Amino acid sequence: MTSLANFMSDNAAAPCPEVLAAITAAAPAQNAGYDGDDWSRRLDPLFGQLFGRECVALPVSTGTAANALALACLVPAWGAVACHTEAHIHVDECGAPEFYTGGAKLLLCPGDHGKLTPAGLDKALASHRGDVHQVQLGALSITQATECGTVYSVAEVAALTAHAAARGWRVHMDGARFANAVAALGCDAAAMVAGVDALSFGCIKNGGMTAEALVLFDTELGDQLRWRRKRAGQMPSKGRFNAAQIIAMVENDVWLRNARAANAGAQALAEAAASRLLHPVEANEVFVQLNPGEPERLREQGFLFYDWGDAGSNEARLVVSWDTPPAQIEALARALAQG
Repeated sequence: MTSLANFMSDNAAAPCPEVLAAITAAAPAQNAGYDGDDWSRRLDPLFGQLFGRECVALPVSTGTAANALALACLVPAWGAVACHTEAHIHVDECGAPEFYTGGAKLLLCPGDHGKLTPAGLDKALASHRGDVHQVQLGALSITQATECGTVYSVAEVAALTAHAAARGWRVHMDGARFANAVAALGCDAAAMVAGVDALSFGCIKNGGMTAEALVLFDTELGDQLRWRRKRAGQMPSKGRFNAAQIIAMVENDVWLRNARAANAGAQALAEAAASRLLHPVEANEVFVQLNPGEPERLREQGFLFYDWGDAGSNEARLVVSWDTPPAQIEALARALAQG
């Protein structure tokens, strides 16, 4: 390798050309501020067409804000959200969901390869009484694609949303890699969110720059979200730049094109890692058991990645971005195949 090859995170990926062009096109516009511009007004119908039902779609600047604001709309301060033990809202958001909900708790549920199941939820939550002495379970949060790089099938999502509906829970989907999941399944995006009340539609990992979309399918929550979003400092005065990025990603299926490229790169690494995979590779993340000394050798060759698991376990996470050069993917695949 003649230069560093970054497989640490798709957050490091460049904005795609369509996003940069959209920002440039919006720059000279004389338009209303906040959400009153021509770009922001297009988001509701754009996502309504994508998902085949009425929705409210608002840009925010981070996935953390999208997740935390969504949950704040779904549960009260005395509520609780069931989620996976490895969910991003629990592990990597610095208490933002608890902060924005005003104190709602996250109830952690295990599941193989990052996935929740109805039976697993019942087992994990069996001791939760739900009386006045405990928080009230009000929502289920699922991550698509999961923190382990796996993907819920449409049927698995439907089973979870039905399970939640039967208990009166709302459903939030953390879709930081939603595009990768849809691309992996080759399914209709609308089918993926049937029964979902709020979706964090990720763009930044997939070729966006500074904008994610928070999509509410329960449109009655729209006014609440607007107030919460403003109070959280997530309503920029020149909102057209965030809206323009999202439009550029969704129009002409740029979001799916980028996700397919990242997924394909991950599959190439998965084939090279073969029996050393820790989880099935279904999106753009690869979790692999490296041999003793292999992490050091890979880094000496210029490959950047995160150590995973317990200290000294030699587990690693490799993430392929939409713009990862094919030559770097091929070089890492060769290195993995050699062990």
